[in-house]
Amino acid sequence: MHHLSLLSAITAALTLIAYPVINWVYYAFFHPLAKIPGPRKWGASRLPFVKSFLQGTIIQDIESLHRQYGPILRVGPDEVTFAHPDAWSDILQIRPNHQQLPKDPLWWSHPGPTSILSAIDAQTHARIRRALVPGFTERALRAQEPILLHYVDLLIERLREILGANPTEMGDGIVINILPWLNFTTFDIFGDLGFGEPFNCLQHSEYHPWIAMLFNSVKASSFVSAAKFYPLINWILLKCIPPSLRKMQDDHFRFIAEKVERRMNWEMERSDLIEHTLKEAKEGKGMSRGEIDSTFAILATAGSETTATVLGGIVNYLSINPDKSNILVHKIRSKFESESEINMESVKDFPYLNAVIHEGLRLCPPVPWIMPRLVPAGGDTVCGTWLPGGTRVSIQAYSLHRDPNCFYSASSFIPERWLTEEYENQNSPFHEDKREVVQTFSVGPRSCLGKSLAWSELQLILVRLLWAFDIGATEGKQLRWEDLRTFLLVEKLPIEVTIKKRAF
Repeated sequence: MHHLSLLSAITAALTLIAYPVINWVYYAFFHPLAKIPGPRKWGASRLPFVKSFLQGTIIQDIESLHRQYGPILRVGPDEVTFAHPDAWSDILQIRPNHQQLPKDPLWWSHPGPTSILSAIDAQTHARIRRALVPGFTERALRAQEPILLHYVDLLIERLREILGANPTEMGDGIVINILPWLNFTTFDIFGDLGFGEPFNCLQHSEYHPWIAMLFNSVKASSFVSAAKFYPLINWILLKCIPPSLRKMQDDHFRFIAEKVERRMNWEMERSDLIEHTLKEAKEGKGMSRGEIDSTFAILATAGSETTATVLGGIVNYLSINPDKSNILVHKIRSKFESESEINMESVKDFPYLNAVIHEGLRLCPPVPWIMPRLVPAGGDTVCGTWLPGGTRVSIQAYSLHRDPNCFYSASSFIPERWLTEEYENQNSPFHEDKREVVQTFSVGPRSCLGKSLAWSELQLILVRLLWAFDIGATEGKQLRWEDLRTFLLVEKLPIEVTIKKRAF
């Protein structure tokens, strides 16, 4: 009996040792995805991906692998990622004779009521989107213009106050971290448009505690996401969350729910992002109250942080490329004699400004990695490659935007590549650029609702900043965008520029 017990123990131990080895060999050499290019260790185990993800270097690491292995890359036992021009249409669009690729619940689902972001089911997503669309139309945006202009005015006013408080340094300008100010502006705009009240960041010249908590929790959220690859670890992690942290999460969500509640109690009509949604909800149509709370909590981040990230990237690139900055500044100050002339209509058709924004979106995508969809049961072809059902497929926007096969001088900030007279000229080095691969606002039925709003914010804020101030690089403090890490959101490092009042 003793020998049997010992034998059983030895067998169990050998099984525990052999299983991961056999698993590794299977995924590395015999799994249907083994033929996809990529390093064996990434294909055989999730550990290299998870390590890179938790270090925040996932974007740079995968870009390096794409350059080595090509545009179609295996990055996990069951995941293939694409830096391929056809990825946007094949993964996100509805293709004839193909099933739609659903979102991967591991990445996209979250606790609590369904939001527009977490809606895996296509019908649920379509219903939520229909309820939101009226708040994001061009007509609605025109009605919302005074709110945008108010907060852009307030941003310029605050920056002038900072310069006025440092009169001895005004001649040479002062060094300022511009990124928080851009975040203050975009969050205040969305707060007012989404809930009828700002976060008062510009009013108090500091982050609202709700926003500060959001930014401070990003790395922790990355650990939670990574743990989902290992069900036992995920189960233990969920069991170990202290009550104080759960309360903090509940308070974070309740803060938005209370904002929605106050907005629902308004008797006057107001043309903002949530008006139509609330009107339908009161009639028992559209979205449930939980879906409204959850969706607007998501939109408060997606509609603010992303725009500020791109703005920060553009200001950073302009500051370290004074030749490009001087062209834009000259065009802005020649076009507008006073700040009162700057509005949504007057900045709309502004070729060089739009070229600068397009180039900023290319080099500083606020969502540098489109998280996975799932290949439907039975398998499907993506970018000419057949993949078995259940395969995770993601898009590497950052790698695609900087691919030398897609862009001339791909890592350089050159707005001219977006000017019609340049790319239509067959002798131009930009004639062969694949500009269509830059799809920052995504494509397909889940494309970004807020594209027009974001574009107007980008235009108005950039024009007002460069009309009012001279902004340049600060010696020894230039930020390399390529060095920023990604923890679901792009890392928030200081963008320290030298700013001074323009000389009239």
